[in-house]
Amino acid sequence: MHVELIHSNWSTVECDALFVPFFEEDLKGSRLFTEIDESFQGLLSEVTKSGELTGARGETTTFYRPKLLKAGRLILIGSGKRSCYDSASIRSLLMRAVIKTKASFFQSIAIYKRSFESIPATTRAVIEGVLLGSWTDEEYKTTKQPKKSLEKILLAFDKEPLDDSFLKDVKLQATVMADATNLARRWSNEPGNIVSPRKLAKLARELAQETPLDIEIWDEKKIEKIGMNAILAVAKGSEEPARLIILRHWGAPNRDTRPAVLVGKGVTFDSGGISIKPAQNMEEMKSDKAGACSVLAAMKAISQLRIPQNVIGIVAAAENLPSGSAQRPGDVIRSLSGKTIEVINTDAEGRLLLADVLDYAHKINPAYIIDIATLTGACVVALGQLRAGVFSNNTSLCDDLFKAADRAGEKIWRLPLDEEYSNELKSNIADIRNVGKRWGGAISAAKFLESFTGDTPWCHIDMAGVARFPDDDIVKGTTGFGVRTLVELVSDPSSYQF
Repeated sequence: MHVELIHSNWSTVECDALFVPFFEEDLKGSRLFTEIDESFQGLLSEVTKSGELTGARGETTTFYRPKLLKAGRLILIGSGKRSCYDSASIRSLLMRAVIKTKASFFQSIAIYKRSFESIPATTRAVIEGVLLGSWTDEEYKTTKQPKKSLEKILLAFDKEPLDDSFLKDVKLQATVMADATNLARRWSNEPGNIVSPRKLAKLARELAQETPLDIEIWDEKKIEKIGMNAILAVAKGSEEPARLIILRHWGAPNRDTRPAVLVGKGVTFDSGGISIKPAQNMEEMKSDKAGACSVLAAMKAISQLRIPQNVIGIVAAAENLPSGSAQRPGDVIRSLSGKTIEVINTDAEGRLLLADVLDYAHKINPAYIIDIATLTGACVVALGQLRAGVFSNNTSLCDDLFKAADRAGEKIWRLPLDEEYSNELKSNIADIRNVGKRWGGAISAAKFLESFTGDTPWCHIDMAGVARFPDDDIVKGTTGFGVRTLVELVSDPSSYQF
């Protein structure tokens, strides 16, 4: 796909479709509003008075074959308040605008820059937004929509000096990031009967064969030999055996340089086990592997971008089903760390997988550990479907994670880890319970994980609320959340200085 920067006013761009951000403030008579209205002989004023055009975020208004324009269509993208408009908005809004107009089969589109962001940041956001919006998941549809490839993206800048020396690098980074996000979306959206723990391990092996990544896959015998009994306990109820996937990227000049470790929860389907979930919306539990898919996709991007750091991605994959062999509430498990865990609820299985992996990870003396998981419904109650929850034992690392998320355009929010929350996890018969009381469930889950991290700098991302797009969103299915943030984090050398 060809990407080009051009000096042009909105009215002189030649393309199939011209996308122009339109703010709520434009309704009060901005220069752009006046120019378009005059070109359209007052039509813009008419659609404004009728309420069809408000500038509300996500709104699109299309004008076909507009006179005095060289574009085939003018599409105004409602962008909300100008003060809230940044590269993250560009990415998000353009993704949705492309989805809305996908059936039109545009071969060339142009985006008119109206942000205060730098040209490289705008360019990257545009490319990512277009690629995220262009992706479709029609693997299992027998009647597929006809496809016509987008060949050209133009970024029109009115007054700023043009210097496109950065374009090659930005295009590569944006393409790799968007493709990795779409890969995570596709894999985490796969049904449980298609992607099992063994199939996820196979996909990871194929990914490693396409890149310089080193890979290890542990079967249940190796997992048992190592002593990861918490992982095995989750998998007991299924005929599908557990798998542990380890991907290694050697980017630092010295292999002895301490690595960053990225950990993902890979429950390929979660019924809740003996503590079975309600039937309503249980089909969405195929995406309980979203954290694992984000880690795998991030590792691919890290390798493709040749990030000069050592990074290890670890995924524990299992299926959580009820059966005669499934773990029961009240069972006690001896984890890899030696700590015993009393299972109160078998639907709190993700933290059992992560317990063994986090213990394994911190013992290899990494620079830091980031885990990402669809862990608790309590986090969705706390933060809704807009932000992921973040918990950390290290403020410096947490600050770096927030900076990375900001660059990636992914929203996170830090929640507390006060020591008093550990009281929720005290067990009468074991070292720790796998769940606490109802209130503050996301926090007690994070406290459980923290007890397996030693003194290693660590952040936990609870992505339960942001793993899937809301039902009323024009974008459907899984989001690929976390891929870009993880890649941004390990791309920053300062993240390794503790």
